[in-house]
Amino acid sequence: MKKLFGLFFLGTIFILLMVRPVGAKQPLAVVYPPANHQTVADRIFLVGTAPPSGKVLVNGKPIERSRAGHFAPSFPLQVGDNTFTLQYQNQQVQLKVQRQDTTPVPPVGLAFGKDSLTPNVDIARMPGELVCFSAIAPPQSVVSVQLGKDNIRLFPQIQQVQLPANSALLTGRNQPTRQLTSGQYQGCTTLPELGNFVDGNNAISGGFTPGSGIQPQFQLTLNGQTVTQPSPGKVTILSPANLAVVEVTANEGVARTGASTDYSRLTPLPKGTRAAVTGKEGEWLRLDYGGWINSKETRIIPGAIPPRSLIRSVSARRVPGATEIVFPLQVPVPVSIKQGDRSLTLTLHNTTAQTDTIRFDDDPIISRLDWQQVTPDRLEYIFNLKSQQQWGYKLRYDGTSLILTLRHQPRTGRQVKIQNSKLQASDSQLPTPVRAGLETRPYRLPTPNSPLAGIKILLDPGHGGKETGALGPTGYPEKDINLLMSKLVREQLEKRGATVYMTRESDIDLSLPDRVTIIDKIDPAIAISLHYNALPDAGDAMKTQGLAAFWYHPQAHDLARFLHGYLVQKLNRPDYGLYWNNLALTRPASAPTILLELGFMINPYEFEWIVNLQAQQQLASAIAQGITHWFSNI
Repeated sequence: MKKLFGLFFLGTIFILLMVRPVGAKQPLAVVYPPANHQTVADRIFLVGTAPPSGKVLVNGKPIERSRAGHFAPSFPLQVGDNTFTLQYQNQQVQLKVQRQDTTPVPPVGLAFGKDSLTPNVDIARMPGELVCFSAIAPPQSVVSVQLGKDNIRLFPQIQQVQLPANSALLTGRNQPTRQLTSGQYQGCTTLPELGNFVDGNNAISGGFTPGSGIQPQFQLTLNGQTVTQPSPGKVTILSPANLAVVEVTANEGVARTGASTDYSRLTPLPKGTRAAVTGKEGEWLRLDYGGWINSKETRIIPGAIPPRSLIRSVSARRVPGATEIVFPLQVPVPVSIKQGDRSLTLTLHNTTAQTDTIRFDDDPIISRLDWQQVTPDRLEYIFNLKSQQQWGYKLRYDGTSLILTLRHQPRTGRQVKIQNSKLQASDSQLPTPVRAGLETRPYRLPTPNSPLAGIKILLDPGHGGKETGALGPTGYPEKDINLLMSKLVREQLEKRGATVYMTRESDIDLSLPDRVTIIDKIDPAIAISLHYNALPDAGDAMKTQGLAAFWYHPQAHDLARFLHGYLVQKLNRPDYGLYWNNLALTRPASAPTILLELGFMINPYEFEWIVNLQAQQQLASAIAQGITHWFSNI
């Protein structure tokens, strides 16, 4: 998966290092780590293979290997360069791994640490908000920041809590650690009203004017000597009466809890959404409802006032396979979605109800619609549903009216017309192989032995083209086994009557956004992305095995839970776990979408099971049978 390797090192294209003496049929080979690898982890594993007879030595000591000769031992790393020499008979491979030290080092002499002053980008905040500053300086220094009329003292931080990366959960090493620090200085202040901040000229409308704001001046005093240095970023106080208004220009604006991609995602904002900007940090904008969005996904609306809307009537209408609910608004406002076991809650921000009448006839999936004005500018609509399982939703603006589409449950065992003989104009944006598949995919008529007749299923073989994914000990790339298994699963599903689509049918480059677009366009009943696993450097590649499933939206949880448990039990395989994870191929909301990790490519023992032809057929059959059981029980 790219996985936890858009997240991790093994998602890169690996370099196969091997020494091939004359006459050798299977040389000593190391596929991970690549040459001159750099890491911040305190351990590293070496993945590779050699002929099964004889011993492989690492720095003179024999290592454990599988029956086929594969290996993946882990070794501790010291800060700096680490050298590993692997030897098999007269063959030898030498690797260098550099462990980087992430501990800030205080500067020597009268100076601030390089690139240590924050804010390091221009920021804008509302009056009364807290703004904090930090720097690295020699111990026993006196550090302060001059911000307009205010002088803010920065104090030494003796101890800090370090949070591990999200990926640490996958190795069981996700505990926070306390770290003694030397040279860290921090301090905060509350921003005053505009008139008390030097002069009003420093609060430019919206804080977007280049060069606007005040540049904090850091001052360091040590042993009677003083040095000053400007902050890389400026500070602007926004005028509450003169806030900039932006409109979302992306099809789905990515809203987050903070001002970087490190922060968690919120409900995507439909194209056309408008909101006032109440904060800025570099290229990130904080919108008035609390979410942050990259400015590249927006445009400024000159002269616009902060968007506020009333709402009166709400109506519903049937479309093929779904119910559409129309919310007529005065302006497109930010929205949020929350799924429950038998409910879906839509929140309209910056919206006030003037609602007296709602017409809602009997619906295939909705039993009742309730609403409440939670705060003066936040309105909730609660859809009480007839079934616990939800089948996907879409949000869009049509002018100023919000359209929420709730998909109906797919029907098995009956003939459903699937339009695949003629493409729409919008289909031209799909990758060529996928467009061809849409035109030619045959529809299988239901029979008594076709329990999945009428069900559209999408399979996504992970990686492809230049993106190899993880490598097995022999150098076998994950992209190839992903495609092979997807075709085997498709064959098994089609035997059971399903209509199956694949995001790729060959070894092609296919971006994550393209894969998501395909899911949203095809509208399958379910979508499954198939991968094989790897670990971050600190993991134990020799001991870690098992199947895992990943989900994001609540509507996908039951599918992930059931199919994962079914495969573990049916195949008697190790259980690596069930994970909620914010992955590109679990995020589509238009259908229950999950990602399966079918084993660890880097584990020497599990890799032998992965490449076994009989095991592959059994796995494909079990996946198809598990999907069939799941549909039969909902």
